Amino acid sequence: MGTIIAAVGEEVVSRRRNLIVGWTLAALAMTLFANLGLWQSRRAVEKQAMLDAAAQVLSSRTPHPLALAADPARARAYDWAIGSGEFEDKGALLLDNQQRNGRAGVRAYRIFRPEQGTPLLVDLGWLPLAGDRRLPDVPKPRGRIELRGLLVPPPSAGLVMGPAMGRDGEAWLMTRVDTAAIVRETGLSTALAPRVLRLDPKLSIGYERDLELLPNTLPPEQHRGYALQWFALALAVLVTALVLTFRKPRRGQGVHP
Repeated sequence: MGTIIAAVGEEVVSRRRNLIVGWTLAALAMTLFANLGLWQSRRAVEKQAMLDAAAQVLSSRTPHPLALAADPARARAYDWAIGSGEFEDKGALLLDNQQRNGRAGVRAYRIFRPEQGTPLLVDLGWLPLAGDRRLPDVPKPRGRIELRGLLVPPPSAGLVMGPAMGRDGEAWLMTRVDTAAIVRETGLSTALAPRVLRLDPKLSIGYERDLELLPNTLPPEQHRGYALQWFALALAVLVTALVLTFRKPRRGQGVHP
């Protein structure tokens, strides 16, 4: 009789220990999945707000001077801007890994010095990249020119690894848009404005382009979809833990949630 009681006691202790370990692991997994879902939800809200703000600006297209690009208070905002000036006598800046209609290419930038205000990067559009990865020629537009377009924050850098840019002939190939690195590498005498001018597609200069703000990243609806998946995984872990906890264990076996 004493042996049976001891065996039952050991089984109860083992079950309690397994429950504690199992629920600890389940709680960690649920916390991780829920946080990932919340992060995806926040990204969806941020991107939707960005799209809404840009859509409002594009619907009115109220013109502002290019000098507004340098306003630090509006570094993350969107404005329609117009101004005249000249492109700097610096090489083209080509952002790598840019997809358009399923094709690989680069996005071409040049430094523009407006008649009034701080120099800024101008997005001239997208160019295909040859199979040998030879960089395309991006001639500098000559003389005084009037530009118009949408002032936007630079493209998101994503995971920052390695140098931001490297010289390739007369141009620089960039892995991300880093304005401080651009100033340093090109020898520009002054800082660049924190915003970039996306040219009006109706202008005759430049290359293939539009004013799409999320050409190489996830739209809000995909972030929402991923958020639902993470929340569903968290719920699945909870349901599994509850089922295993309240399922009647077979004799001599512990239960893991």
